Amino acid sequence: MISRTITPIIQKKIGRGKAIMIIGPRQVGKTTLIMSQLEGEEYKFFDGDDPSVRAELDMPNTEKIRQLIGDKKIVFVDEAQRINGIGLTLKIIIDQFKDVQLWISGSSSFNLFNELNEPLTGRKWEYELYPISWEEYENHVGYLKGQQSLENRLIYGMYPDVINNDKGEEKEVLKNLVNSYLYRDILSHGEIRKPEILEKLVQGLALQVGSEVNYNELSQLVSISKDTVQRYIDILEKGYVLFRLRSFNRNVRNEIKQGRKIYFYDNGIRNAVIGEFGGLSTRRDVGILWENFLISERVKQNSYKLTFAKSHFWRTMQQQEIDYVEQNGLSLTAYEFKWNSKLKGKFSKTFLKSYDAESKLINRENFREFVVL
Repeated sequence: MISRTITPIIQKKIGRGKAIMIIGPRQVGKTTLIMSQLEGEEYKFFDGDDPSVRAELDMPNTEKIRQLIGDKKIVFVDEAQRINGIGLTLKIIIDQFKDVQLWISGSSSFNLFNELNEPLTGRKWEYELYPISWEEYENHVGYLKGQQSLENRLIYGMYPDVINNDKGEEKEVLKNLVNSYLYRDILSHGEIRKPEILEKLVQGLALQVGSEVNYNELSQLVSISKDTVQRYIDILEKGYVLFRLRSFNRNVRNEIKQGRKIYFYDNGIRNAVIGEFGGLSTRRDVGILWENFLISERVKQNSYKLTFAKSHFWRTMQQQEIDYVEQNGLSLTAYEFKWNSKLKGKFSKTFLKSYDAESKLINRENFREFVVL
């Protein structure tokens, strides 16, 4: 099993009177992580994907919950977002059964944030789990193999099942992930009525990675309104398919103030969506793959290491641009990404001077300093 960065952090929270909740995409190892902490323990397990379990936990009263839990001191509710009214049910367990350690997993934030935020305010420790990080991967396979496998990771991504089936089955695994998780789950929880529109939109977004998203262009591409495009993108973000970076702006004239860039949480998912698994030597989107990989890895690290850093990009109307801007406290750092280590970065002097920012060029030779904090 691949060791996860947040495991020791979670272990410190066990037995402290609050639920431990882990959310993130399907198939990234949430259940495996929780089960590893319950090994050798007796516990009550509720699978939210099971219709009979959903019926049992649909707004039960305290006495019904007492019967369901029995004498177990550990309760694990898996895929909690599938259960109606789960927030109040979990609140009852925490408040009325104080000697019970409650574990919760969820695969999307569609319902979880609305269902749980108010009932479980002050009652939970919440963590996000993503596909395997570069640090976790390198710790698992070793530094040398990690370096040798970098190009494969840019193509096939970092999902555990992909990494564990790296003998030519990566495409099949990714196809199953996209069909079962991306489309089925998003359609199920996101109130999207037409699968073909979702598929076309995701493909359009996959081709715009690293570019400022043009909602009007996407609207014309998939023949839906601009507002619907933005709503669908919000659903995809809550489903942990992709995430948005906001443009950084403060005081430079002609800065883009409302811009958004889109990135996928995983390169493999992005490549599966467009059906492109060719080697880097034959591709025109190497720069896109590199940028998506680096920024998604930085998101994982900032989340796991609790840095509180804020991620942005920067651009002006005159097309001055910084690939990635990170705000950490009062300091700003401008990053440029180059796959080819022989190329030099071009940093906007306007940005560096206006914000007294540090500049860093990230390439294949030094990328570890950016993805391992």
